[in-house]
Amino acid sequence: MAFEIPKETSESRIREVPLGDGSVKVGGENVLPFYLFEGEMPNRPLIAVEVYDDNPTEWPAAVAEPLKDVLADPVAWAKKAQDEWGADLIALRLKSTDPKGDDNTPEEAAKTAKAVAEAVGIPVMVYGSEDVEKDGEVLKAVAAAGEGKNLILGPALEDNYKTIGAAALGYKHTVAAKTPIDVNLAKQLNILLSNLGVDVGTIVADPTTGALGYGLEYTYSVMERFKIAALRQDDAMTQMPLLADAGIESWKAKEAKAPAADEPQWGDEMKRGVIWEILTATTLLIAGADILLMRHPDAIRTVRKVIDTLIAQ
Repeated sequence: MAFEIPKETSESRIREVPLGDGSVKVGGENVLPFYLFEGEMPNRPLIAVEVYDDNPTEWPAAVAEPLKDVLADPVAWAKKAQDEWGADLIALRLKSTDPKGDDNTPEEAAKTAKAVAEAVGIPVMVYGSEDVEKDGEVLKAVAAAGEGKNLILGPALEDNYKTIGAAALGYKHTVAAKTPIDVNLAKQLNILLSNLGVDVGTIVADPTTGALGYGLEYTYSVMERFKIAALRQDDAMTQMPLLADAGIESWKAKEAKAPAADEPQWGDEMKRGVIWEILTATTLLIAGADILLMRHPDAIRTVRKVIDTLIAQ
């Protein structure tokens, strides 16, 4: 007697969110991650490659070396990510606007965002410096400059979601809603954005990422609970695609960036951080991430192969 795999199907789905010109979509699945024997994932998880506007000179050599020819030029960086690394999205971080740093103006930031969006043929997400007040001003200017591009704007937080949500609504962009690692807080922010008038079909949820060894298990649990609530309980406010910010969090880890001279027992510092990013990203991919924000070209290539393998099973 042949063995039949038990199946648990669902009538519920993660919302399918169109990005950019609409040719790229995220979400739409009616199964838990890669349970393709139970349903479908019409859109594969996407890799968004980080691009910074402030020439991050403090990065360790392991990640700075492959990017050395573009670190000071966000447009060239974005084009390289698209043309050479196969990025599905560009994740532009307007770090230069941080009031505790260069404190660049919203107008300067908007000019950079527009230049990046016009230089590539893939969708672009734009994250501010995560200063609550400044991000509101910056992303309003970016929303206006990027009209017609359907950018993903964020992070929209509890303290500035009205400003960012209104800008996205007014200029027809998508919103990345970010909350601390907690399902109920994430649901509440989605509700608040919806009450503001933002279409729930234009929201992606960023539940905050913890890297390997630095809270990964908490993020995994929240993402898993999100998917279960969305698909098994038909909870409309958890049916948004999920975003995992793997690159930045992975490279914050001491184990990823400590010089081998300081920690010789940890091995080659030119490989450690790449492995840290791969493990963080693939773990959250299995947890339910629909968009992975990534940094190192080698990590990006490896995780793309993982996605190819899982989709082809």
